[in-house]
Amino acid sequence: MPRNPLDQLTNGRAFLEPVLAPAGFSWVPGDAGRGSGGKFASGAYARGDRRLELHFRDGLGLVTYHVGRNSVGHEDYMRHLGHYREAEFPGFPNDPLDGFGALARDMQRWCSDFLSGDGESVSLAQAHAAERAKGSGFARLERP
Repeated sequence: MPRNPLDQLTNGRAFLEPVLAPAGFSWVPGDAGRGSGGKFASGAYARGDRRLELHFRDGLGLVTYHVGRNSVGHEDYMRHLGHYREAEFPGFPNDPLDGFGALARDMQRWCSDFLSGDGESVSLAQAHAAERAKGSGFARLERP
């Protein structure tokens, strides 16, 4: 029987709290319900003009970093920071909650600017991702 996405998102937050709460981020529940792809839940950790937006369906899916008007997905952020190949998230977890642990480890290792710096890396990563998206299909497949 499929697990409830809202319960899974709530349980998965236990992996992220030790990383985000000490940096002053608080949980803000988002939408939950049934969409065209099935049941889903979302929410964000927020502090001032920063948000870490999370979406869960069958597992942790979209993860987006926001600083002011700038935003970038986790994979593009890791690509910009030079850790795309080393990043654990998204991966291929055996358990839907494993994605939260992988994300927490990635954030502990490489997201100090988002957590406690000036956040400029998010702006630069957004620009890098936009430039990369202009390339041909094969160019977009290349890693940084």
